[in-house]
Amino acid sequence: MVQTMLEVIALHAADAEAAQAGGADRLELTVDMAADGLTPPVRVLREVLGVTDLPVRVMLRDAPGFAPGDPDRLRRDAAALRGAGASEFVLGFLDGRRHVDVAACEAVLAELAGCAWTFHRALDHSVDPEGAWDVVAGLGCDTVLAAGSPRGVADGLPVLERLARRDGARLLVGGGLKAEHVAPLKAAGVTAFHVGGAVRPGGWDAPLSADAVRAWANLV
Repeated sequence: MVQTMLEVIALHAADAEAAQAGGADRLELTVDMAADGLTPPVRVLREVLGVTDLPVRVMLRDAPGFAPGDPDRLRRDAAALRGAGASEFVLGFLDGRRHVDVAACEAVLAELAGCAWTFHRALDHSVDPEGAWDVVAGLGCDTVLAAGSPRGVADGLPVLERLARRDGARLLVGGGLKAEHVAPLKAAGVTAFHVGGAVRPGGWDAPLSADAVRAWANLV
């Protein structure tokens, strides 16, 4: 039986400490949630790695939206973050037709040989999320973060139920995830859950709540 997992978004070291105290299983490290999450500075990664022994997946995204802003810069960032201790990443790009941008993904992945990685919610914004699954899995990710819809989990539940039955990668559900979604998702076979705003009662500018993380850890 596959063990359930709770991944929590962390923006800095204090978040990482609170998430671990609350029972998170893994962190997604990113910055600038006004842009839906961008690549963190090397300094922030080092600070986070200094306060937690949880697995940390580091965002590689240099612009709002899902097109790669500058693939060469992303590769440089990836190399610098690896040099600072990162061994797991989060990325995913679409082209102008909203298909998976395989070339851009592969260009960045060339710097990540041997690293585990997640294809993030770009899948939800593709022209055909279910059809894109095999393309994404074929790139070598072990996890796909999805809500099933650009509008979030509440609208994406039917798609998520079908994706949970797909092979090739583990489905990690996040994006407007609410407590009432967990039971039907688990019944459909989902074993991995991702939260950010749900564990920040005061919003993104307020501290992450260890108590809220604990409630989610117990729920999933």
